[in-house]
Amino acid sequence: MAIQYFWRHPLAEQVREEGRIQDRQEMTLRVLEWRGIPVPDAVRERVLACADLGRLEVLAQRAVRAADAAELFADE
Repeated sequence: MAIQYFWRHPLAEQVREEGRIQDRQEMTLRVLEWRGIPVPDAVRERVLACADLGRLEVLAQRAVRAADAAELFADE
């Protein structure tokens, strides 16, 4: 019973959310690296600083099509 309660606890949800954010950040950078696109430190820092899952989804989608890592932030 205690285990089921823990997974419904707000702290558990926060931990899961932080994990999703970290996964999305890493995935975005990994896609660029897999595609052979150099990732400058400035771009890496901006991706890792982003904590908005919706925005990270957009960045991940752009990473699939980008010719350059800076294109992730073309709209800013």
